[in-house]
Amino acid sequence: MKAIKYTGLVIFLIGLAIFTGSIFTGSFNLTSAELDEFIKEKKYKNEYIKEELTEAVVTSKKINIFEFSTLVRNAFEEANKPYYNLIDKYNKEKKWDKKGAQYQYIINGKPHTLSYTLAKKAGSGFVKENVGLLWFLTFGLAIIGALLFMLPNLILLGKPGIKNDHIYHNSATNRGFIAWLVLIYLVVFYLVLYFYPDYIVNWTFILDPISNALNGGAASQWFVYGFLYCVVMLTMAVRMYIKYRHNKYQIIRTTSVLFFQIVFAFLIPEIMSSLNMPGYDFKNAFPLDYDFFFEWNLKSLTESGGIGIFILVWGIVLTLIIVPVMVYFFGKRWYCSWVCGCGGLAETLGDPYRQHSDKSLNAWKLERWLIHAVLVFSLVMTIITLYCYFSGAQSFLGINSQWIKDTYSFLIGAWFAGVIGTGFYPIFGNRVWCRFGCPLAAYLGLVQRFKSRFRITTNGGQCISCGNCSTYCEMGIDVRAYAQKGENIIRSSCVGCGVCSAVCPRGVLKLENGPEDGRINPTEILLGNDVDLMDLVNEK
Repeated sequence: MKAIKYTGLVIFLIGLAIFTGSIFTGSFNLTSAELDEFIKEKKYKNEYIKEELTEAVVTSKKINIFEFSTLVRNAFEEANKPYYNLIDKYNKEKKWDKKGAQYQYIINGKPHTLSYTLAKKAGSGFVKENVGLLWFLTFGLAIIGALLFMLPNLILLGKPGIKNDHIYHNSATNRGFIAWLVLIYLVVFYLVLYFYPDYIVNWTFILDPISNALNGGAASQWFVYGFLYCVVMLTMAVRMYIKYRHNKYQIIRTTSVLFFQIVFAFLIPEIMSSLNMPGYDFKNAFPLDYDFFFEWNLKSLTESGGIGIFILVWGIVLTLIIVPVMVYFFGKRWYCSWVCGCGGLAETLGDPYRQHSDKSLNAWKLERWLIHAVLVFSLVMTIITLYCYFSGAQSFLGINSQWIKDTYSFLIGAWFAGVIGTGFYPIFGNRVWCRFGCPLAAYLGLVQRFKSRFRITTNGGQCISCGNCSTYCEMGIDVRAYAQKGENIIRSSCVGCGVCSAVCPRGVLKLENGPEDGRINPTEILLGNDVDLMDLVNEK
């Protein structure tokens, strides 16, 4: 069986190496006619852009993506310098000179956006010309290798129970060098995805046929990310099905997050785009969907007819009514552990690292301050954005609308949710983002803590203090401390994943939804109260 595992590992690493190495292949160049067509298509009115780009990329010499990107980014900056200078002059003098009008139309977007769109047009080479073969050599080999690596566990089903044997003896799961290598790879991946998407244009070529079939257009870096997200979740879900095969709750929960990610977050938005509708993830609630009230989104929805208005109304109803009502009846687990894509990735890809969540008091204090600070940040940003949208102003109480949106998108949307939230799985656990940064989790947690029927009940008399529950709590809750006292667990951070109950050898923990006044307190029983437990239940 070890031979099968090692073979699978080798195949997976080969697929990963080809996938990573493909970004260094291919060549890029444009003709003058192609550049003219591109500028006309994009309706660029900056008088310098054609001159700068012609000098930069119109050549018979074929260059790699890194050289191409550098040239285009530099051209972008040079083409916009006159406009930036006029902006500085305007800020100082509060007036435009006679030449001001001709520079008001700058290139839309950012340097990497221009570089990426040009690279899609200018790219050529083995990857672009053999997309089917490359798909098999990258995604195909990686999937086959991962499944082979897990196959021995599938064959050797063993006895009922969830085994975590030797998890702290494995370099991949004990913060060893393998874990650090995984962290570095994930962090670099997210940095490139967010800030250098032009570097991974070859990945988009591989998925262009699939993207064309779903939405009628070429793949973007976000299509690559969405497709990769689904593939990783689906593959790692096999591991979940094997590991938790004797626990019905975990099997159904894993199936649920897969369904909502693949269907609601990926397929439906892509199909909607192919029908000229706004591509929308109907499960994504504000403030996790932090740009829902941004001007560009509101404008896009209001101009999309009935479907746009429906999406706008649905997003508001989901946030203000459905979310709190569902949390009241089922706790935040209905969203965080059954629906959310971030939670789905954490529960599949991140499951091997769940034991790394910090259970210290200082971590708990940091968690409470940080996650609620992000929630306040998102609310303030939204209030300013809506005020400026309806009033036509650029700022509110001295805070510029565009500045606060850009700041939130950069610090929270990109760095916290992406680079740190996922990249740090191998060292800090799989719910770093959910625990410390997600504003929707903070909102759900407030409702759960003060007004919910959900709780985890404990039977302290059966607890043997093995510590499995605390070790594998991904949210950093010291579950054993509650179990030993026989106290119900009602914590705002608990996502109801149920793993603490699944790994308990004595069945001490139970996830329940019941009437608020029916929360049994086993402490009374443990302290010598002679009231029969069943009588207490019936009385309640």
